[in-house]
Amino acid sequence: MVKDMTVGNPTKLILSFSLPLLVGNIFQQLYNMVDALIVGRFVGVKSLAAVGSTGSLAFLVLGFIIGLTSGFSVLAAQRFGAKDEDGLRHSVAMSIYLCAAFTIIITLLSVLTSKSLLLLMKTPADILDDANTYIIIIYMGCIVAFIYNMLAGILRALGDSRTPLYFLIIASILNVILDIAFVVNFNMGVAGAAYATVISQGVSGLLCFIYIKKKFPILKFQKKDWKFNSNTAKHLLKIGLPMSFQFSITAIGVMILQSAINSFGSTVVAAFTAASKVEPLATMPLASLGVTMATYTGQNLGAGKYERIKDGVKKCMIISLIASLIGSALVFLFGRYFVNLFLSEPQEEVINYATKYLNTIALFFFPLGILFIFRNTLQGLGDGLIPLLGGVIELVSRSVIALVFSGIFGYAAVCYASPLSWITAAPWLYICYRIRAKKLIDSET
Repeated sequence: MVKDMTVGNPTKLILSFSLPLLVGNIFQQLYNMVDALIVGRFVGVKSLAAVGSTGSLAFLVLGFIIGLTSGFSVLAAQRFGAKDEDGLRHSVAMSIYLCAAFTIIITLLSVLTSKSLLLLMKTPADILDDANTYIIIIYMGCIVAFIYNMLAGILRALGDSRTPLYFLIIASILNVILDIAFVVNFNMGVAGAAYATVISQGVSGLLCFIYIKKKFPILKFQKKDWKFNSNTAKHLLKIGLPMSFQFSITAIGVMILQSAINSFGSTVVAAFTAASKVEPLATMPLASLGVTMATYTGQNLGAGKYERIKDGVKKCMIISLIASLIGSALVFLFGRYFVNLFLSEPQEEVINYATKYLNTIALFFFPLGILFIFRNTLQGLGDGLIPLLGGVIELVSRSVIALVFSGIFGYAAVCYASPLSWITAAPWLYICYRIRAKKLIDSET
């Protein structure tokens, strides 16, 4: 079901679009969360650490895929908002061509470099082999990640945030079943958890494809739609590549942070792994609001409704403030109990390290929400370079804190690395948005 976000109450539209995204993002997080939970409880803390040590490597590649496909969907949203159905179909067709090419390149590069990157990140020797096994299987599944994220992005560009949610719920349930079967019943260890993740995401991608083919006549392709057009491809890459690089730059910063964590040993790695699975549950509302603003902004830009974009941003900031306060309260009250879910038996040292990290970042959720809103709004406006530079600011600040200050302040520096990177990047994005918004409003009048 398509949703035109160029008319109606912005607050209601933002909430109605972001809520299914929020639930969908939670179920998306369940992929890795269930992997970690089952591995930690049924295989052991070291295997949990092995899965966790690959998180930044997985995000390096999967973040690139998400950024690229999100960028491609911005053009689709703009053409949908402009009521250009031919242009919409052509942009989707060009997106498919580009995604196919990137799938081949990224899969080969990631599989060939996985172990070298794990060694570069100082992954502890006692978890290295399991970590490499897990991440290679995840990388081999890049094709299903591309399929799902591209098709889900198209659905969201047309205003349908509910259908991807339904398919994610199905895939998440399947992931739990396969995790139990592969890890617990068949004793496949970390490999079983990785296979469960890839298969489940493949199913969600297949369901998206079938649904789009049957339910969206607006995307019924004709021969002319598939004719390769270099200008359209360049336009897509102009939006998509900066967004993908921005995700990857963020991932590199997380990799550097992970290398600092790895230097403290497998106990701290396990604690950070458990904490990093709890963190997204509190920040998902903020991320969902950000994704909503990309679609909202893209459609209204295509419709030429610039003042409406500015109004939507103001409303979204209020919603984000409320979501930040709720998320912080949940972390302070229940974070310790969530961490304990990942352990086969209570280990006070692991729980304390994890809780310290969660309580620290919970103080800074609102700056993170601001960062999401302005990053995605700028991307919806077609400005890929500015968010990319914001990612560079995050990378530099996170790296300096993790590499330089962890030697002085120890684990505390690790806890503050991400929050301080949010605080340094958010003002840049806000200032650039204000400048861009003023130009749009002036051109409208």
